[in-house]
Amino acid sequence: MDKYNIRITNFRAKKTIFTPVSKVTFNNSDHAFYASLKAAVNSYFTNTAKKKTGNIHLYIKTVILILAAISLYTILLFLPMSWLPEIVCSLVMGFILACIGFNVMHDANHGSYSSSKRVNELLGLTLNALGGNNFIWKQKHNIVHHTYTNIDGIDDDIAKSPFIRMCGSQPWVPAHRLQHLYTPLLYAVSSMIWILYQDFDKYFKKRIIDTPLSRMSAADHWIFWISKALYLLFYIGIPVLLMGWQSWLLFYLSLNIGLGFTLSIVFQLAHVVEVTEFDAVSHDEKQIENEWAIHQVRTTANFSPDRPILSWFVGGLNYQVEHHLFPRISHIHYPALSALVQKECADFDLPYNSLPSFRAAVISHFRFIRILGKKPLKGL
Repeated sequence: MDKYNIRITNFRAKKTIFTPVSKVTFNNSDHAFYASLKAAVNSYFTNTAKKKTGNIHLYIKTVILILAAISLYTILLFLPMSWLPEIVCSLVMGFILACIGFNVMHDANHGSYSSSKRVNELLGLTLNALGGNNFIWKQKHNIVHHTYTNIDGIDDDIAKSPFIRMCGSQPWVPAHRLQHLYTPLLYAVSSMIWILYQDFDKYFKKRIIDTPLSRMSAADHWIFWISKALYLLFYIGIPVLLMGWQSWLLFYLSLNIGLGFTLSIVFQLAHVVEVTEFDAVSHDEKQIENEWAIHQVRTTANFSPDRPILSWFVGGLNYQVEHHLFPRISHIHYPALSALVQKECADFDLPYNSLPSFRAAVISHFRFIRILGKKPLKGL
């Protein structure tokens, strides 16, 4: 028997994928906040005559990032170098791959990169080029995470783990006392765990925690296996052949440290910090007391706003509040929308979570992780 009754919508087909047994719902009877906010945002795009999708600045950034990744890959394969330059180049390549994920893959798989569906689908496959799978990611991220943000038991981004305790509703084990010390090491290997294990686990189990995956077409299956095979070829087979296995191992570990750590830190700063709220579900029916949009505001945080260089690299994900409210609007518009969202939050007496700097957000995240690592008091 399925644990939750989550009405998941396939945004391409506009139809319900499944309806399991018990319910998790939001109290959307009064959605005045989101209605007012959408009106303000729509008015902004009408008055400025801008498209909600990407523009030339995003397209130029795409070319720069992809060419940078290809160049670093080629240099690492064909230019002999000592171990220190190889580590540095591999770390930088991992960082660049993460930036492609933030800027290109993320917008494309949300359908906000381009007004062309074909362009979005093609560039969404950049995730597969990084080693992931866009079919699974769309459901894990676009649907489950963006609908049930920070709800323990559904949101896979804060999934229960024996290694990291990410919210107060999760069970505590003695190892968690040290989680603020070893969590960075787990972040550093997270991309390898995701690419080589978690995708396959979700593929064969056909679910994300207790949320069933929608049915994969024959093309989806082919893309999954072909892209995984190509990953093994381009990230393992060819480098081992051209570099030797020792140099390849140094390249592969360093690249994934750069990729995994960058991805983990940026995404964790959006939700697992001291100012965000959490909820949890069990086997019983659950209604979240707020409308969906208010839930997004309370469970999400921005960091280091008004830093254009940072925004350029992280694909506007330092404006996570705006992204969670309007995931189908390209990240290039989030700085402008930020003022509108702040005003609406103030008008409706809602928090607008925003940490002033990247450093402050990192400190808040690890301080929160450390607090969660302490043994909970009985009765709490």
